[in-house]
Amino acid sequence: MNEVSAQAPRPDGELLPAGVPRQAGAGPEAPAPRGPRVAGPLGRAVAAFTGRVLGRHQAAVVRIGFGLVWCVYLLREWPNRRVLYGDRSPLSLDLAERLLGDDGAFTVLPWFGGRLWFELVYHLAVLAALAVLLGWRTRVSTVLFLVTVLSLQNRDIFLGDGGDNVVHLMAVYLVFTRCAEVWSLDARRARLGRTGRTGRTGRTGWAKWTGVALWAVLGTALAVCQFGDFSGRSLTWTGRAFPYLGWAPLFWGLWTVAGLWWVLGRLRPDGEPRAVLDALATMVHNCAMLVIAVEVVLIYATAGWYKVQGTRWQDGTALYYPLHLDYFTPWPGLSALVGSALLPVFLISYGTVIVQVAFPFTLLNRRVKNVLLAVMMLEHTGIAVLLGLPVFSLAMIAADAVFLPTGALLWLAARASRIGAGRIGAGRIGAGRFGAGRFRRTP
Repeated sequence: MNEVSAQAPRPDGELLPAGVPRQAGAGPEAPAPRGPRVAGPLGRAVAAFTGRVLGRHQAAVVRIGFGLVWCVYLLREWPNRRVLYGDRSPLSLDLAERLLGDDGAFTVLPWFGGRLWFELVYHLAVLAALAVLLGWRTRVSTVLFLVTVLSLQNRDIFLGDGGDNVVHLMAVYLVFTRCAEVWSLDARRARLGRTGRTGRTGRTGWAKWTGVALWAVLGTALAVCQFGDFSGRSLTWTGRAFPYLGWAPLFWGLWTVAGLWWVLGRLRPDGEPRAVLDALATMVHNCAMLVIAVEVVLIYATAGWYKVQGTRWQDGTALYYPLHLDYFTPWPGLSALVGSALLPVFLISYGTVIVQVAFPFTLLNRRVKNVLLAVMMLEHTGIAVLLGLPVFSLAMIAADAVFLPTGALLWLAARASRIGAGRIGAGRIGAGRFGAGRFRRTP
């Protein structure tokens, strides 16, 4: 659902998803007949929502951001992994299973137990985060990312600093987005496939069968886990809470849709079933992006209004206390310097509340929203440095990226490409000079 889908130009200049059949004889002279359209802004909004992948660049930045956050966290805590989630955890596996039995949270760690199984899951989490970061086989990697995030975080729910909740939610939402449309290995592979550049060893053909092999292996693994006795109540078909569905329908549904997508793409790439499937995937993506945006707005709105009710935020001294706690002072000298200045503490405390409360209302004005978004990202950077909460800050910055303007993202990408091309060109020139110098004859 989140792999690259090519779009074909229509004679009237609009875009159609890949696979939409054209009318015979349609061309610039004979435009394709249109069905009934709803006039006005509502009609244009419905057409865009159902026929265009919205927020492709924002979805890519969110994917990259959360893949980076989870990968950095796992690598940073690698020496402590057994104490946090493994066999040395203060919360034993038996206690964790009893707690999971009460709330029905999903995790694969209790299936086998033991250190070997934990090590496999933990290092699979690192690989899944890297795959999501690079955008490699995102239909598979986002599902593995979801499984590993839930498995490790639900092993001990008492860990985390708030950023884990954001990663938890975004891991679910990313599965339903087409977050590899741009800036990913999937996009590069699709671009090479469209231009016919298969490489010396036919990499495009191998790439297609790699996806089939992954699909078959994961289907077999899911069947073994589903019908084995070790999965317990994790892979159930029904749930006790709304929507009363367990995890089994989700995983089997994603697996089935991925197989159907590949079959229709091979057998009937220009047929109506593939076009309908592509349109449904586009609508699901747009809905997921809307949910991500609403989630970010709710985070800031609830945080701001709860701060309004706090007495320390009302008198402007809320920032003073964490700056004098050893747990939140990675740089004691810097924290003491900032905490000793009463006016900056007062202004930052009040400014934080004003920004968080006002952010949902600034969405009505693009320029004000962009300014406030930059302020919030700078604020999270300050939290990471002053209070020592890098995972929380990176997670919130990655979530804020859903509101970044497309023009700014394209400008940053172009600048990064120029810098990268300049370095590669300089390296080639240096290598050429070095090679010429090696074989130059001395008089």
